[in-house]
Amino acid sequence: MSSQTLRDARTYEETESRKIQEGQRPAFHLSPYIGWMNDPNGFSYYNGKYHMFYQYYPYDCVWGPMHWGHAVSEDLLHWEHYPAALAPDAPYDRDGCFSGSAIELPDGRHLLMYTGVMKRTQPDGEVLDIQTQCLAVGDGTDYQKYGQNPVLDASDLPEGASEFDFRDPKIWRKSDGTYRCVVGSRPEDGSGQILLYSSEDGFHWKFQKVLIANGDRYGKMWECPDFFELDGKGVLLTSPQDMLPEGLEYHNGNGTLCVIGEYDAETDSFTEQKHQAIDYGIDFYAPQTVVMPDGRRVMIGWMQNWDTCSMRMPNQPWFGQMSLPRELSVKNGRLFQKPLRELEEMRTGKVEYKNVPVSDLIQLNGVEGRRIDMELTIAPADAERSYRKFAVRFAQNEQYHTALSFRPEESVLKIDRKFSGSRRAIIHQRRSFVNTRDGILKLRIILDRFSAEVFVNDGEQVLTATLFTPQEAKGISFFADGDVVMNVTKYDLM
Repeated sequence: MSSQTLRDARTYEETESRKIQEGQRPAFHLSPYIGWMNDPNGFSYYNGKYHMFYQYYPYDCVWGPMHWGHAVSEDLLHWEHYPAALAPDAPYDRDGCFSGSAIELPDGRHLLMYTGVMKRTQPDGEVLDIQTQCLAVGDGTDYQKYGQNPVLDASDLPEGASEFDFRDPKIWRKSDGTYRCVVGSRPEDGSGQILLYSSEDGFHWKFQKVLIANGDRYGKMWECPDFFELDGKGVLLTSPQDMLPEGLEYHNGNGTLCVIGEYDAETDSFTEQKHQAIDYGIDFYAPQTVVMPDGRRVMIGWMQNWDTCSMRMPNQPWFGQMSLPRELSVKNGRLFQKPLRELEEMRTGKVEYKNVPVSDLIQLNGVEGRRIDMELTIAPADAERSYRKFAVRFAQNEQYHTALSFRPEESVLKIDRKFSGSRRAIIHQRRSFVNTRDGILKLRIILDRFSAEVFVNDGEQVLTATLFTPQEAKGISFFADGDVVMNVTKYDLM
């Protein structure tokens, strides 16, 4: 039996979502049924479909008591909204059903594992969140919370770990049929660590070890961990809070971190080797991955930033969207991300230009749009003499534009949306150090109605930004200081 809290949310979202017109949403990025969306949750393949749950507050476009929204897709690009899956309606999660994950059980049921939040007044009068790990089981539409919740609480924490920062379980099943999950935790040093738990059946869990400790290196608390093996390496994705910048690799605030190393599945031990940011743009956080039936590991993140949530369209009935699904690989100790290859099946209306000289500001006939997939290759016109700057502007008219600019001498690529229509003094620029050889750079720019995702050098880096520019601003222009030769291929995405 569903609770009245869940029934109310389902009635509200079904009624209110009807007021959102098709053109008011992103075309191929998942947005909430209605109201607020943050972290992806429970990203899984179940009964022949992809399920994406998400942190959700249906009643307003700001963060509130967390529910789990629910959407389903056959191709990860076209989504159907399902009724909300979880509501904060039990004693242990009455103040929120926070992030978590999902897996199919051997008996065919769908298991959700999430963080339950319960506010409790401390002896000094401060009110803090008690965070525990909980389960729900269902059939892909309706979910029943487990009678023995919570399955992990303060008694399952290693010494010194905080029960107020213990969240976001990511569950997987090993080849021997047993289960593991990683959970974000805050130890005594106040930074972050990832805890590993094991289970024989997915319901009874025990603490194994600290899989990896931050030791105050990258931000503080590590949220939303995901851990998997890929291309012979162990890969940890996590989202550190309160980061300090490190060159152009990590930026201030809430960031993303990928740690690549050696993983011994027998002993569940992980040895770090390399680390990097996951996304170098402005809006990307809390990614989660799924394995497709053909073996591809695909990642989707929350296409937003906690520090920029004041940038939005006025009177918009929804807030928050998910990134494009990205196929992951590890090459030479680095995480590569490419847009899901099925996106290419949505391409139409090809426009192509080869060896276009650019030495000032130009526009190309047929190269415009706000739902496009555009590939650019730029190189110096004279191999002996490099250009000083190259820029492409998009979502452009007389008043608005967003720009990408590249300076080969510094090898720095910058995304800048300060002229995109925002009236808030928030983060509008971010720079990234990119690989270039002799000023040659390859870019793939994917625009949806409210976003831009820029894939650099075949997925070596990605820069993501949300845009709330009026849709009629759809021009694209190119600029060079110096002499550049450029190839452009542009498709509309339908």
